[in-house]
Amino acid sequence: MSVRILYFASLRERLGKREEILDLPEGLGTVEELIVWLASEGRAALREVPSLRFAVNQEMARASDPVLDGDEVAFFPPVTGG
Repeated sequence: MSVRILYFASLRERLGKREEILDLPEGLGTVEELIVWLASEGRAALREVPSLRFAVNQEMARASDPVLDGDEVAFFPPVTGG
């Protein structure tokens, strides 16, 4: 299964990349499982951001939402305004 991962704002800066296309291991099925796997693969910043937000195919998602072959998953920290 291949997915496109996008990182925004401080995550992009901390990880040193804007996006990547990854082949995911078999059995990975949800956003939460993707986060855990990515963190174990050197992207620990995803676990360190309080209130991490994510979207699948440009729609806000929940941790329990599925990740399917060909999906685009975006990660970003919460944004505040002034």
